[in-house]
Amino acid sequence: QVQLVESGGGLVQPGGSLRLSCAASGFTFSVYTMNWVRQAPGKGLEWVAELSPGSTITAYANSVKGRFTISRDNAKNTLYLQMNSLNAEDTAVYYCAKDRRGSARGQGTQVTVSS
Repeated sequence: QVQLVESGGGLVQPGGSLRLSCAASGFTFSVYTMNWVRQAPGKGLEWVAELSPGSTITAYANSVKGRFTISRDNAKNTLYLQMNSLNAEDTAVYYCAKDRRGSARGQGTQVTVSS
């Protein structure tokens, strides 16, 4: 069965950086467009970024464009999200998912941006 396991979250100061990872198994990772979505406290799921199977096409939400970078290593079945210039509005649980709606996602990793 599909399994997505996120890691790399934590507490970071405003302006700091984090790199999230998502280990995928149970499906052919290399042929799927993959996404990151997030859920801030008390809010719904928000799509963050998308990456095509061959890493040739990326898309980002306006709220993270220029600060976040999505990447993947198909040999390792792993998806990444490099997050720079973090601010309090980035505080959320981050999930990797097989679609923008987050309908098939992992258990998430908490990112807290606070001084």
